[in-house]
Amino acid sequence: MTEQLVHVALGADSYDIHIGSHLNHGELIAQCMQGKTHKVLIVTNETIAPLYLEKFQADLEAHGLTCATCILPDGEEFKNAESYLKIMTAAIEHQLDRGCALVALGGGVIGDLTGFAAATYQRGIAFFQVPTTLLAMVDSSVGGKTAINHPQGKNMIGAFYQPLAVLIDLEFLKTLPERQIAAGMAEVIKYGAILDRNFFDYLHSKGGYSELDLAYVIKRCCELKADVVAQDEKEHGLRALLNFGHTFGHAIEVGLGFGNFLHGEAVAIGMAVAAWIAQESKFGLTSHECEQLVEVLKRYDLPYAIPDQLSGQDFLGHMLHDKKVKDGHIRYVMLKALGQAQVTRDYDNETIVAYLDACPYRKHYAH
Repeated sequence: MTEQLVHVALGADSYDIHIGSHLNHGELIAQCMQGKTHKVLIVTNETIAPLYLEKFQADLEAHGLTCATCILPDGEEFKNAESYLKIMTAAIEHQLDRGCALVALGGGVIGDLTGFAAATYQRGIAFFQVPTTLLAMVDSSVGGKTAINHPQGKNMIGAFYQPLAVLIDLEFLKTLPERQIAAGMAEVIKYGAILDRNFFDYLHSKGGYSELDLAYVIKRCCELKADVVAQDEKEHGLRALLNFGHTFGHAIEVGLGFGNFLHGEAVAIGMAVAAWIAQESKFGLTSHECEQLVEVLKRYDLPYAIPDQLSGQDFLGHMLHDKKVKDGHIRYVMLKALGQAQVTRDYDNETIVAYLDACPYRKHYAH
């Protein structure tokens, strides 16, 4: 397919998202590295390294780049301070200076870790996002949110720090497990639910992942996110809408332990729960629209029911540690309608606990 571009307009920090198959990673990164020292540290994980690292590194070196590598364990549970320090140690040992760059070759965990390391190493060096999962391609690689987890909260330690470029190569998806594909579809569905009813209807019209025009889906998600980020980079208002499903989802990830649910799976449950609360509380979303959202989640093999191991009070305890808490009030993203979302503080803690305990979407997950 012909390479497609989506521009993220952020003034001096603007960059392009390159979308295609068999991208020339070395050429694209070398072009962006003009005026720098042409030395990079590739950060990846133990799953991706055997599949792609040798060829990827050879491609970069063929275009005049000097490469070092840092291979981390795979999984959300490793998005922590220990992994962050491993990247820092590798950067120091390979004598990276401020003219060098980090390259994140992996999913959302690698992207977040690498971006945070780049933001803080020698007070900031360049980095590139090369996402290998659908979730990272449509969401986490774009927009400059970087972070590591704390045992008491997800993404509690981080920075807004934009990459020099995002290189989305659809070839990486050919080795992606079905569960990871489904997890990525959660973020795809999110964009339609909060910003684009026509896009939601397109997803609703298909019988599953195999029927999608993947290049269109990824490009549309990147366009929607790029537009939001350009208007609100530091999440003072509009960008908060992208957290739909995440407040409840993060509570599931923390409550059941990082790694038991994939991020997209937890977000899918969070979206279903938020939609049910919106229609039950007469926020605007109709019961039919709520049913449509749950139907789409099912169609793309995503969970939608709350783990019965967590009570409403359990959820509240974890959500109070969320980054979106302000002055002790939890801000929720709720749907007025499909394609139209709003941030609200209209729900007090007792009300949310009652809704969560009453939610009919409930299931015991064996992990």
